[in-house]
Amino acid sequence: MTNVLELTLTGIAHGGEAIGRHDGKVIFVPFAIPGETVRVAITEQKANWARARLLEVLTPSPDRVEPPCPFFGPQRCGGCQWQHIAYERQLELKQAIVQDQLARLGRLPAAPVAETWAVALTDEDDPAWRYRNHVQFSITADGRPAYQQAASHDLIAVDECLLLSPALDAVHAALWAGAAGDEPDADEADQQPPTAATAGYKGKVWTLGDAPRTAHPRGAGRGQPLRRISVRSSAASGQTLVTLETDDDQAPELALDLPVAVALLHRDGQAEALIGQAAIEEEVHGRRYRVSAGSFFQVNTAGAEALVDLVLDFLDPQPSQRLLDAYAGVGLFALALAPFCRQVDAIEAAPSACADFAWNAADLPHVRLHEGDTAAVLASLSGPYAGIVLDPPRTGLGQAVITQLARLAAPRLAYVSCDPATLARDAALLTQAGYRLRAVQPLDLFPQTYHVESVALWER
Repeated sequence: MTNVLELTLTGIAHGGEAIGRHDGKVIFVPFAIPGETVRVAITEQKANWARARLLEVLTPSPDRVEPPCPFFGPQRCGGCQWQHIAYERQLELKQAIVQDQLARLGRLPAAPVAETWAVALTDEDDPAWRYRNHVQFSITADGRPAYQQAASHDLIAVDECLLLSPALDAVHAALWAGAAGDEPDADEADQQPPTAATAGYKGKVWTLGDAPRTAHPRGAGRGQPLRRISVRSSAASGQTLVTLETDDDQAPELALDLPVAVALLHRDGQAEALIGQAAIEEEVHGRRYRVSAGSFFQVNTAGAEALVDLVLDFLDPQPSQRLLDAYAGVGLFALALAPFCRQVDAIEAAPSACADFAWNAADLPHVRLHEGDTAAVLASLSGPYAGIVLDPPRTGLGQAVITQLARLAAPRLAYVSCDPATLARDAALLTQAGYRLRAVQPLDLFPQTYHVESVALWER
């Protein structure tokens, strides 16, 4: 195969790359769009596939747009993969990815995959930007907040991220100014955060250069090795939590003149409050959820509300029923189901999330939490359950969990998935276990990226 090729791209891969074919071999091309004719350079070759670098778009797609972020693109920030694609087309491609994975890996060529939902808190909100309520930064050698580069995984410091909510953006700006030793500009502080439509948006890129990737920068003041800073906020409660992680579990000094809580997350998963509480309160459909520094919660609050709506719709809870939430986290689905049924059992393995769940469910005596590995706890439970909600990590359910689901034989399963590939692998196992796929609803909780959430309804 020659190194430089012209290709017509015909599809999209699960990793967000457009795909074409040459001499019977599949070629993956990042930052391209199906339907385009492109010139590429091969960068990696395997027996049946190759990966290429986009050199030139010869025939652009009508869905190609100018990325508003100066950090987007090859060898730059890896947080987004699709800023070059019009948002409506992004939604179509995500539906196609889910459909393709279920057909190829799940052996379900006619899977009932609906059009992808775009979610927004209100009709006035733009779902494509400023949606993240949680962000995690690595720290460069000069103390700046950074993401990983798309290809090399080196750190790239960015002075603005268009995906962050206004509260996160304020903390990001303060961290950036503190690392640079800048004083906040009063006029700039009064301005609204830039949006994706801001004309002439500019930024500057700093990288670690040739510094070893294993070297961790140190925090200001006493010299503790600051590895990571996470920021989580809630528009409903107005609370913001900054979580620090260091190599030696010692709190660094951090200048941050903002009304935020600050916590230190130890390597064993325990959180230590440094300023205020080591948690925030998030709100979904009028119910407050405590979310501690080490606990998982959806990064898109509007998306969390849409997921709850779908789970309620698919399981259709009734007053006489027992339901089960098999990956409960802090209680998002279990507590949303509780008002409509007789009993909810929940399973969670992470100690931090279990503590949050117990706090959040204090007013619901008919909700029971079982702490432990999902497959092991399932094996100890007896039905009948009228429905089970499953929201596993990216690795999916796996055979051990599905074996126990088959034993419990609940008539309905609502499977919340953040990875179409593992959903599809589990789909083949669920089909063998006696379940039939009735509906799949993709949701776009991660605009400008290839990531897609979905909720699948399975029936015995």
